[in-house]
Amino acid sequence: MQLEVIPQLKYTNSNNFFLLAGPCAIEGEDMALRIAEKVVSITDKLQIPYVFKGSFKKANRSRIDSFTGIGNEKALKILGKVSKTFKVPTVTDIHEVSDATMAAEYVDVLQIPAFLVRQTDLVVAAAKTGKVVNLKKGQFMSPESMQHAVTKVKDSGSDNAWITDRGTMFGYQDMIVDFRGIPTMKQYAHVVLDVTHSLQQPNQSSGVTGGRPALIGTMARAGIAAGVDGLFMETHFDPSNAKSDGANMLDLSLLEKLLTDLVALRETVNGFDS
Repeated sequence: MQLEVIPQLKYTNSNNFFLLAGPCAIEGEDMALRIAEKVVSITDKLQIPYVFKGSFKKANRSRIDSFTGIGNEKALKILGKVSKTFKVPTVTDIHEVSDATMAAEYVDVLQIPAFLVRQTDLVVAAAKTGKVVNLKKGQFMSPESMQHAVTKVKDSGSDNAWITDRGTMFGYQDMIVDFRGIPTMKQYAHVVLDVTHSLQQPNQSSGVTGGRPALIGTMARAGIAAGVDGLFMETHFDPSNAKSDGANMLDLSLLEKLLTDLVALRETVNGFDS
């Protein structure tokens, strides 16, 4: 697919990686606008094609008392306001077939969570909206198996699919990214590396997922060096108080330096490809 099919996506001819970034969950309007404003400012400066990310609900949670959202319609309207205010596309994840058409009214990219990427009805429903479908690679799936998820999108009448690698389970409480899978998956679709969820440490006895955010830069640089088309990262101005996935988020204050370094690295990698 061509990135140009996404409404309001800027700098598609910059030969840069594209970026999906924002908070894990939409916690409220002010926080979403604050994060979007900062990321838009940085990506405009660096000419990075940018899609604002925010989950309108969190259906996959370890405990029943974990934060799940502020209400579907309320959160989706905030995503719509972010798009309108800053003239950027948006992405959110869906969990049920009925979510697809509902979310498609407000966002430009529908994301299929890793645990659900084999759910045929969900993938087909997302594809039939005509939106770009971002397929998270299951933590239990091989890179080769993702061709079948992409084929489901294509067989549903759409060529607009991405694959996002978010790591593979290594034991019970760690994730590993196998960079050998990047060129394999690029045969099927644009490939994105999720540099924050790949550093999760799930299945903690507390029921709260841990993470290793100090390695976000390392993971991102490795992804660019391996030739990924895009990066996915969750960021927040106060990760320790984020309502979801704060343990593996990037502090927003660190984002500009990281992206500046990654743009320079991408330029070097582009030179190797030529």
